[in-house]
Amino acid sequence: MFMSWVQMLLFVSLLSPTSVQSEIRHYSFTVVLKNTTRLCATKPIVTVNGKFPGPTLYAREDDNVLVNVTNLIKDNVTIHWHGVRQLRTGWSDGPAYITQCPIQPGRSYLYNFTLTGQRGTLLWHAHISWLRSTMHGAIVILPKKGVPYPFPKPDKQKVIVLGEWWKSDTEAVINEALQTGLAPNVSDAHTINGHTGPVPNCSYGGAYNLHVENGKTYLLRVINAALNDELFFKIAGHDLTVVEVDAAYTKPFKTDTLFLGPGQTTTALLTTDRGIGKYVIAISPFMDTVVSVDTFTGTGYLIYNNTLPSIPTTMTTMPPVNGTWKTLVFAESLRSLNSKQYPANVPLTVDHSLLFTIGVGIDPCATCSNGSRAVAAINNITFDMPTIAILEAHYYGIKGVFTDDFPGKPLMPYDYTGVQPTNLQTMHGTRVYRLAYNSTVELVIQGNSMLAPESHPTHLHGFNFFAVGRGLGNFNPAKDPKKYNLVDPVERNTISVPTAGWTAIRFRADNPGVWFFHCHLEVHTTWGLKMAFLVENGKGPDESVVPPPRDLPQC
Repeated sequence: MFMSWVQMLLFVSLLSPTSVQSEIRHYSFTVVLKNTTRLCATKPIVTVNGKFPGPTLYAREDDNVLVNVTNLIKDNVTIHWHGVRQLRTGWSDGPAYITQCPIQPGRSYLYNFTLTGQRGTLLWHAHISWLRSTMHGAIVILPKKGVPYPFPKPDKQKVIVLGEWWKSDTEAVINEALQTGLAPNVSDAHTINGHTGPVPNCSYGGAYNLHVENGKTYLLRVINAALNDELFFKIAGHDLTVVEVDAAYTKPFKTDTLFLGPGQTTTALLTTDRGIGKYVIAISPFMDTVVSVDTFTGTGYLIYNNTLPSIPTTMTTMPPVNGTWKTLVFAESLRSLNSKQYPANVPLTVDHSLLFTIGVGIDPCATCSNGSRAVAAINNITFDMPTIAILEAHYYGIKGVFTDDFPGKPLMPYDYTGVQPTNLQTMHGTRVYRLAYNSTVELVIQGNSMLAPESHPTHLHGFNFFAVGRGLGNFNPAKDPKKYNLVDPVERNTISVPTAGWTAIRFRADNPGVWFFHCHLEVHTTWGLKMAFLVENGKGPDESVVPPPRDLPQC
């Protein structure tokens, strides 16, 4: 991925020994349409500054970041800074109608947040409708000046953004699906830094090329910005050493394959020790159920300097599309670094013990082609989007926008991964779950088998959490907690819930505001697999939501 001269100067300044401990970083994002050709067809796509993927945001831990976003397209937009804690600054979190009204055409909004205690790889993306299919980019948070990485210092760093590509306009794809009540069409290709690689029946298949020197160590910052696909990532002939996920350091472990759900990041060390040669970089989807998926393998190339064009490309074999075992091995290998400098502060006591079942359903629909429509739900409640932001309603005490009666457990327990109820209809509401400031939460996310069980990458805004346990089948509250890892569980902001299984997470509600929780498969978010936590203010201004900015968009 190429950097503009402005980004290059900023990146060099971040590495300069004269840099101060924390600074204010200014960025200007202009949302524009850009005609772009992929798969031998051209279409206008929504971009930031005309780039696909969009510009990388560089900063250091504890820097204050100011991003002025100007909307020059016909659609409303917002931007979510995925994984940024947004301590007390929920107004800058970005999900439309949750923490802000969208930025209307011709308007601007200044996102203002501080990267408190965070370092590593994150991403930003649009957070309204399906605009994030092309409106996304990387966030690189370097350590404070003078603070070393807890792993061997790399010689160079590279950002690799994975995505999906539709020949059609993605807004048209989801709008058609909502009108018919059916599932939307899957993507036509997968991309690596915006490129598909060679494709059948198309003479132009531009590929991402990673040019490397022999005998160097590269830090690869890999981001899954896809809309709906969990992805495997491999580089032929090379192992990768994982050192961080979701901007949280891990115990290093070596693997030949990375596994990332949408919204997840993985930072890994690559040692270039093959001398010369051209090696394929490949991404392919994971889907271990009957749901349709884009099976196209996106490709790029790792090319050593001085490699002759006549040297054949070294290929690789990807895991099968239903390679569940590969995802489980990768997940089980992830452990927090849990060092003195970077401890794993896992809550050992729990104030709120929650069980959320997640899955899809079928609701009646008089205007749909077959009289029904696909929906998705948490604890059988399909989330209805409000018409003004929940955070704004909470802050000003506006009534009638939401209720705070989201159930902490299923209202009617059943065999979640066994025989399913015959009634697949869901309830609806704009409900939040209320948490006292600094309370501790254990949330068991239980996948169900309604229609078809499926792996769900779930994302919690405003917090990092610890993934203390996971398993297949139904969660057993008497037996499974005894197997929790409360010492060094991986710390994340997005976690995959295995197909017909469960994942248990713990976090401390030390961030006042309204925080979205949802499946990061965009189709499921659209269908209603989402809710929000409302964290009350604590004592005094340092434990309270900051006042809204003057330029906060209005609905």
